Amino acid sequence: MGTFHIQNFGCRATQADGAALEASLVASGLETAARDEAGLVILNTCTVTSAADDDVRQAARRVHRENPGARILITGCYAQRAPEELAALPGVAWVVGNSHKLQIPELLAAERAEGSTNGDGSAGAPYHGQIRVGDIFEQQTFVGAVVEDACGDRTRPNLKIQDGCNNRCSFCIIPFVRGRSRSATPEWVIEQVRNLASRYREIVLSGINLGRWGRDIEGRARLAGLIGRLLAETGVERLRLSSVEPMDFSGDLLGLMASSPRIAPHVHAPLQTGSDSVLRRMHRKYRPRHYEDRIRKARALMPDAAIGADVMTGFPGETDAEFEENRAFIESLPFTYLHVFTYSERPGTPAAESRAQVPVPVRKERNRILRELAAAKNIEFRRRMVGKTLSVVTLEQPGVALSGNYLKVQLSTAREPNLLCEIPIGGLTEAGLQERAPFPMVG
Repeated sequence: MGTFHIQNFGCRATQADGAALEASLVASGLETAARDEAGLVILNTCTVTSAADDDVRQAARRVHRENPGARILITGCYAQRAPEELAALPGVAWVVGNSHKLQIPELLAAERAEGSTNGDGSAGAPYHGQIRVGDIFEQQTFVGAVVEDACGDRTRPNLKIQDGCNNRCSFCIIPFVRGRSRSATPEWVIEQVRNLASRYREIVLSGINLGRWGRDIEGRARLAGLIGRLLAETGVERLRLSSVEPMDFSGDLLGLMASSPRIAPHVHAPLQTGSDSVLRRMHRKYRPRHYEDRIRKARALMPDAAIGADVMTGFPGETDAEFEENRAFIESLPFTYLHVFTYSERPGTPAAESRAQVPVPVRKERNRILRELAAAKNIEFRRRMVGKTLSVVTLEQPGVALSGNYLKVQLSTAREPNLLCEIPIGGLTEAGLQERAPFPMVG
């Protein structure tokens, strides 16, 4: 088993886990390969919705059908939540939860050196059979995984600096598959960013609950303080924050973002709903007025910033009036994009036990309405960018760049990836912007 392929599902934190795992497996002597040619296929999973679970099961079946000689290892959040369910899928040799994810290289090395000690591909798994899953809440400290290379487009490395979540939103299973909030030390983060900044123009900081970074460290450090140190102590050209809970966008953090051209003007603050009564049933820790205050302060400080949110439709008991309250609230705020999710029952959460489940067709119709609203807001925002000059990072995809305010820009001429440059905007594409072409020479 000399070759492997990793397929990542879900959030930036999972993507970062996958990149770190890939680096560790390469360091152990394995080689990457295409999914249909690899001897080992690793599915690094998400379980935030039932659709995410479906994607993983379909992928496992597809791998077994198209590459029957491959052994499949499933890890990540779905593996932590329902290991037996995944172990029953054809071709699955191992299921490794988040509790044991860092042991995957050792597991594979032991299997290659000695063969399975259980006769089932488990190499002596502590749970049973081919399953390696333990109590995620036993993990009390952040275990940093070094990121040597960017994942995805290979130009914007995704550095996870926080894991776990102490919130208990009534719909969310993530705290139970990621454990309590744990933070990387400032020194570790600075070292990683300094290393990556020597090779990449933009670095993305991510976490399961990124805004809570530092609260578990002695002295209860804050994210704004860490970013200030990164700007002062490293040569990073651009930092981008992934999702941060709305009330963690403090005045200090927003002020720092607005004052430094080295921080991408990009605010992503999960909303879930603009209905006060639904927020309360969700056990979210803010009210619509609090959220609005953060968003309007962000827009006042950064007029051209990307401002995005996660929004859920069809939460149990959501009435027509509550949905309209949500829609009107979203319409009133300066969002530039939305990630709209249809509520999905997660076994083991309080919301899944509610008898007031909204019919699925109603959930999907409400999702459609909000996606249309989001599309209109995005077009309005992109039109405002025409005639301006934006700072962009060129991507691996030929002729495409990503602006600081999170817009794809079609370049007029090919440029090598991983450049930070200023681009004049001449117009819109179907989903992004296009560079203003230089005037032709006359005579």
